[in-house]
Amino acid sequence: MVKVKLPFRRVRFTELTDSQWEAIKDFVDNGRKRKNCLRTVLNAIFKLNRTGCQWRNMDEKYPPWQTVYYYFRKWKKNGTWASILMQLVVKERVAHGKGPEPSACAVDSQSVKKGPFVSLSSGFDGGKLVNGRKRNIGVDTIGLPIAVHVSAANIHDGEAGIELLWQIDEFSKKMKLIRADQAYGGYFKECAAIYKWETDTSQKPESQKGFVPQTGRWQVERSFAWFNFFRRLSKDYEKTPESSAAFVQITFIDIILSRIQN
Repeated sequence: MVKVKLPFRRVRFTELTDSQWEAIKDFVDNGRKRKNCLRTVLNAIFKLNRTGCQWRNMDEKYPPWQTVYYYFRKWKKNGTWASILMQLVVKERVAHGKGPEPSACAVDSQSVKKGPFVSLSSGFDGGKLVNGRKRNIGVDTIGLPIAVHVSAANIHDGEAGIELLWQIDEFSKKMKLIRADQAYGGYFKECAAIYKWETDTSQKPESQKGFVPQTGRWQVERSFAWFNFFRRLSKDYEKTPESSAAFVQITFIDIILSRIQN
């Protein structure tokens, strides 16, 4: 079986090319005349996410930060970020010779420290000794996201992961198998069974020492590793978990767009 590789090609910030803009402009631009170019607004948001700068420290070449934030918030609330991401995931799957809807996926979580003044939906993860929030994602067999949820870090993986199930169901009606670690047993497995999905929580043999890539699950770990290129995700700086989830979606949008070279 040949493994499909999904390299992350753009390791530093570059503004949207014509081809990249064409791939997503229909989601944000209805052709109406505007004071600010929405392509420039998107460039500002992608740069903020990549470099980790504050809204108020945005480059002067971009529209005022209040304008950029307005569009970030608008596209978060009306589901534009999620819509862009899902469309790009479908196109990327087809480009890899796969069907639009996956039949298997993997879920996992990542606990991250919170930034200053973050108080909503935060908690202490006693297992990883992290005070902050937990990013829960579901990815297909090549690491592309099909579900994203952000919770307080003290919420158990199996409980927080339930919020991924309805998203997975919306994305794919062909889903059959979810791979996860043992934290997703119990109630999570029961809820997945409602959708008539199998949940595989098998672990590596105790005799094996050190890191061993788990079949069907290593892709989700690689997806988390991609976050290291985006300084906005080094901690959770967002006031609300919804904004945190939006920046995770923006990150994956940037990653997939980076494969469009021209």
